[in-house]
Amino acid sequence: MRRYVLTGTPGAGKTTILRGLAALGHTVIEEAATEVIARAQSRGEDEPWTREWFIDEIVQLQRQRQLAAPPADDVQLYDRSPLCTLALATYQGRSPSPALTTEVERVTSQAVYQRQVFFVRNLGFCEPTAARRISFRQSLEFERIHEETYRAFGHELVEVPAGDLAGRSDAIDAVVCGRRAE
Repeated sequence: MRRYVLTGTPGAGKTTILRGLAALGHTVIEEAATEVIARAQSRGEDEPWTREWFIDEIVQLQRQRQLAAPPADDVQLYDRSPLCTLALATYQGRSPSPALTTEVERVTSQAVYQRQVFFVRNLGFCEPTAARRISFRQSLEFERIHEETYRAFGHELVEVPAGDLAGRSDAIDAVVCGRRAE
């Protein structure tokens, strides 16, 4: 089983790329933070990312999704990982919670995810959404923290430059399938 992570700047197109990879037949696992935010906002919580429980709820959902993913699939592609959650905590100025620390230790010691991580670069802007209220300048800082976090844990960043969806999806597909991108 090979589990790959897509990470990078908020609003860089990771979710759209993941949908393109699913259309190519890959198993994809959606980002947990977006769902945690949507659930909380549906309960009337406008800015759940400011709450103490936010990081731990992301960690819990990431773990559930990783453990529930179909084991027979040779390749799985994840929109973010617990290392992204660690980068989020760092960005927010929070100390990692015990749950986050335990999960980061688990996924790193067990090599749950491939060493190669797809780093999806920004598109030159960051479109605000209900779940993403961040300026482009803030998104670049968030991007930098993600890059530093993955490198600190010994991951090799596979650059996914800005470009059209087909080109970005094909470049990732080529790596996971062991062929050259067209």
